[in-house]
This record gives sequence, C-alpha cells and structure tokens, in this order.
Amino acid sequence: MTEFKIATVEDIDLLMESRLEMLKVVNNLPEDHVFSDLIIEESEEYFRGGDQTTVLAFVDGRLAGCASISYIRIMPTFSHPTGRRGHLMNVYTRNEYRRQGLARKMVEMLIEDAWNKGATEISLDATKLGRPLYEALGFKDSTECMVLTRNI
Repeated sequence: MTEFKIATVEDIDLLMESRLEMLKVVNNLPEDHVFSDLIIEESEEYFRGGDQTTVLAFVDGRLAGCASISYIRIMPTFSHPTGRRGHLMNVYTRNEYRRQGLARKMVEMLIEDAWNKGATEISLDATKLGRPLYEALGFKDSTECMVLTRNI
C-alpha cells in the first residue's frame, strides 16, 4: 500500500533520515559519510521552523521518498503579483521504489500546496534523472537567473 503524508515537526527523524540519505546519493558520498554539525543543525532548524512543506511517501509502511518546497517572498512584480515563490527541492525516491509514480505524486502535491499558498512561480534545480518528470509537469527552462554564492 502506498501512502503520502505532509510532514509535521513530529516527523523530524524521518525528515532528517530522508534528507541526509538524499544528499549522500545525489552527491555520490559513501554510505558512512559523516555530515558536519552545521548541515545537521541547520537542516533540523529549517524543518522545525522554515517556511516549507515536505511530503513523505511510504510503501507498505516503509519510507520510500520525500520532496520539499521552500517558500520565499520577494517584492511583488507584474509577473508575480503576490511576490510569493516556491523552490522545489530534495525530490528523492529510494532506488527500489523508482518508476512507480511516487515522485510525480509528491511534486503534484507540492505544486497544489504552492498555488494554494498564493505562489505565482515555482523554481527548481533539476538533475538529469529528474528533468523528464519536471518537463512532463510543465516546468520550462529559464535563463532569467544569475547567482552569487558565498562559500563558508
């Protein structure tokens, strides 16, 4: 049986488990990789109080995947009159559960959440593996953004 759940702060252990596993897989880190205290503490703090929604997917009671959307608010513009934007991230399905529609369902739930919260745009950074899903859901490439990153 497949179930989907909007995570709450009571799900912090599952949220952290899925986040750290996803980071290992996406970044090709070894299974025994030890994350910095900063990554762990900031991730936990964000799940506890950040402006975000996370969906957890379960198959037969076992955690199978997760997906999150983080919300930011900018000054309203003509193309984004609410100034509310979502950034989709951490879309992850465990290997044994891939190709079963879990990621699609989680992303659809987050898109609905974003529209219900007044967002006028949803962005994401797609991996090569995820790109076909996002294109099928209507996401388009954008050349509008430049980024400045501070390394700490």
